Amino acid sequence: MKVRSVKLREAHKASSSNGRGGSFCSLMWDQQAHHLVTASSSDPSISIHDPLLQSSAPRILRHHRDGVTAIAISPNSTCLASGSIDHSVKLYKFPSGEFETNITRFTLPIRALAFNRSGSLLAAAGDDEGIKLINTIDGSIARVLKGHKGPVTGLAFDPNSEYLASIDSTGTVIFWELHSGITLHTLKGVAPDIGSDFSVMNVVSWSPDGETLAVPGLRNDVVMYDRDTAEKLFSLRGDHIQPICFLSWSPNGKYLATSGLDRQVLIWDVDRKQDIDRQKFDDKICCMAWKPIGNALGVIDVMGKYGIWESVVPSSMKSPIEDVPNLQSKNSNGLLFFDEEEQDLSASASLSDLGEDSHGESEPPSRKRLRKRSAYEENLEESGNDEWSLPPKAESRKKANRIDKESLNNRNEGLRSITSARPKMQEAFQPGATPVQPGKRSFLCYNMVGSITTIEHDGYSHIEIDFHDTGSGPRVPSMTDHFGFTMAALNENGSVFANPCKGEKSMSTLMYRPFSTWANNSEFPVHNECEVFLCADFGCVMQTQWSMRLEGEEVKVVALGTAWVAAITSFNFLRIFTEGGLQRHVLSLDGPVVTASGFKDELAIVTHACDCLPSNDQMLEFRVFNISTGTQSLRGRLPITPGSHLAWFGFSEEGQLSSYDSKGVLRVFTSQYGGSWLPLFSASKGKSDENYWVVGLNASKLFCIVCKKPDFFPQVMPKPVLTLLNLSFPLASSDLGAEALENEFILNNMNLVQIQKRMEEMAGAGLDTTSLDDEAFNTEAAQDRCILRLIASCCNGDKLVRATELVKLLSLEKSVKGAIKLVTALKLPNLAERFNIVLEERLLNEAKGTKQTTLPNSSIDAPVMAKVAVSKTLASSETSKTSETVLSSSSPKLTAPLFTKKAKSQEGAKVGIKKTEQSQTMLLDDIGKGNKVEEVKNAGEMSQIQTNRPSNLFIKSSNNQEVTKVGENQVQSHRPSNPFLKSSVK
Repeated sequence: MKVRSVKLREAHKASSSNGRGGSFCSLMWDQQAHHLVTASSSDPSISIHDPLLQSSAPRILRHHRDGVTAIAISPNSTCLASGSIDHSVKLYKFPSGEFETNITRFTLPIRALAFNRSGSLLAAAGDDEGIKLINTIDGSIARVLKGHKGPVTGLAFDPNSEYLASIDSTGTVIFWELHSGITLHTLKGVAPDIGSDFSVMNVVSWSPDGETLAVPGLRNDVVMYDRDTAEKLFSLRGDHIQPICFLSWSPNGKYLATSGLDRQVLIWDVDRKQDIDRQKFDDKICCMAWKPIGNALGVIDVMGKYGIWESVVPSSMKSPIEDVPNLQSKNSNGLLFFDEEEQDLSASASLSDLGEDSHGESEPPSRKRLRKRSAYEENLEESGNDEWSLPPKAESRKKANRIDKESLNNRNEGLRSITSARPKMQEAFQPGATPVQPGKRSFLCYNMVGSITTIEHDGYSHIEIDFHDTGSGPRVPSMTDHFGFTMAALNENGSVFANPCKGEKSMSTLMYRPFSTWANNSEFPVHNECEVFLCADFGCVMQTQWSMRLEGEEVKVVALGTAWVAAITSFNFLRIFTEGGLQRHVLSLDGPVVTASGFKDELAIVTHACDCLPSNDQMLEFRVFNISTGTQSLRGRLPITPGSHLAWFGFSEEGQLSSYDSKGVLRVFTSQYGGSWLPLFSASKGKSDENYWVVGLNASKLFCIVCKKPDFFPQVMPKPVLTLLNLSFPLASSDLGAEALENEFILNNMNLVQIQKRMEEMAGAGLDTTSLDDEAFNTEAAQDRCILRLIASCCNGDKLVRATELVKLLSLEKSVKGAIKLVTALKLPNLAERFNIVLEERLLNEAKGTKQTTLPNSSIDAPVMAKVAVSKTLASSETSKTSETVLSSSSPKLTAPLFTKKAKSQEGAKVGIKKTEQSQTMLLDDIGKGNKVEEVKNAGEMSQIQTNRPSNLFIKSSNNQEVTKVGENQVQSHRPSNPFLKSSVK
């Protein structure tokens, strides 16, 4: 034996409370060997060491209440999992060590943890005898594997994620098939029985190529078993004089390190089946890990001391990191819970969606066991593909596998490219909801009204409803949820909840709770479903919640509107209920639902139009129903960014249909061009380290919660801060350098189109449209100010044709004259002459009584083209005058889309008009007095050319009333008639 010692340092305090002197300690490297993590069953803390500076203090994680018995690091080293005697399994961000969640709990101590190759699945086991397979995407328990009769001490996923191997304290090894959860092979008593001594553990380990499973033998040796048949292949037997208690493969699978109860560590050359080096220690080495990068082995003993054995393999031999097998894993991104690329997976994925095939890819040709061939192989044989037939039974399975690998390599590549790359259609999701996190609060709904949160506790959930505006919203008491609701929708009138199928009858529950019950009388408790109380003392009828149960049919998405509730189910049924619980309609949709949202009488639904394209593009379709009239108002394809999925869907505060995809692009539906989606925001222009979780939007702002990457959704606590972002079109870089003004111009135009649509709808319904007049006029005035600033930029950039195009888009006659004054101040007489011609043509057309003005606002969907009646005197006098006198004396006129405001009194109109004219005349005169070009270049200072007016500038007169004279010395002007006014203007 070589006299070479490995220096060990204390990482954890030793404990002799078990009577045997020592505790089981764990040790693991991260993927790049930047950190070394240690833990001990006698210490509730976890230590993260810097292997390059072993003398420096480690980072300590203290979250367990008792000793840590197992640790595991996700394949991409973004997450650390730990199990403890305190029965809990916790997740941390790595390497920061920030605590994330208690992902599961057992009734007895944990003994073993393991991630699969993709990190999408975490296996946990211990003294409970059952093995939990945990979906790391949402923390749900995908399956519990039961078959062991003693504490499970070792777990190992095979590198191909087809099998899971487990071993218990009695020495029994079980091979599990992941996709079905069935037991393939049970090898009883093939490993030592460790009894109740948990200072050492029985372990199993797959070779890096996944061909063999190494198990401690009964003769102080290591036995190798075939991955498919579980047949014994060979054993490694050397100078261990007591049973082996731990083993670890080198990264390339050429070497194996074994430690025994005899306190020896042996290094084996597996191909030659002989040991090449060994080391004697003072105490039993209970855990080892090969360094992923370099020729070194980390070891830790039962007394909590760890060290690094450098140059394990002699330099004359092949390096342990040379020719590492490349298994071409379909997903090696690591833990999906923290990974950006995999957020589109369903939070309720079944076990068949997990592991390496967790993205809906078809199972590739694999080396299945001889005794039970896979359905995939049988299908191949049924198709007449004899070349894929299994080898004769007498032939060694391992040898056959190697032959298959060589002969089918090329064929497999072509087939894998088809089967493994098949994209998966996006699962249904609820807008404003976050994934369920065990032990933490999560959002069932978060919108512009408020939020609904839930947290699981002792087998049931606690639900709370909060309103953003606490002054207007009712006070809603918290609710104990015994159904396990996973989705909800919220508006001002009530909330609706639903859960997935549960119980023996596989029933899904839909429940509606109106707020009127709690708002009218909080003293009345909620009793039975569909029950109505009569409040004699309070003079009101109070309706409690109602619920519906669907047997064998699962609710996927819920939505709320004015006096209706909607649920879309797994049968592609759209079920519509009244607010009182009456079942009104059941419709069949064309495809699986993706999401839905409600706004007043409208229900918008997104479904899959067809399978995904080979480019992984989702093919989505949207439909908008009017529940009150029973009609479908809109239908079409929903555009999203190539390669993305839908992340949010809903209505703006004004009722515009909107969507937001995973690439960060917000789109809003408009009636322009026959119905189109306008991209109004792109996260790519924001900060690179931020993700935006959308809550809602209005005409000018996006309401969202900013999440620091890699997080895609906020935590409930602390309460998230709502951020307002400006809407902005993805415009090309302008040669004027005025992208902000051009963006404002397009936004104003879009808002005018939306206002026009709303006014038309109200007029069609026989409603008064005066409530929209203020909003419409203010938008038009803002648009004129924006156009004037754009004209100034064009003049400074020598874009005179563009300036002429812009002046034709001005709505106010005063604004046109202001533009003339502007270009005159900039000493552009030719352009001023063109502007004068535009003004003369407009006034001439108005004088002729044309039904539409010559302004091309109709080409850009301006709100309304009003009939215009202009006096001949005004037309003849003003067309020949552009001097200051005319500008200061003429009254402002609307010659394009016109929206007026109702004044409180005729006297107010006089004062308002006088003040407005004085203000506008002074500002325009400033330009005439020789404002510098440099001042005009400043877009902010151009806002001095005010075209807005006070709310009482133009009075809507009642029937048989006349417009009051505006001044004794002013020429009385007749304003054009407004088609939206109910009253007549004389």
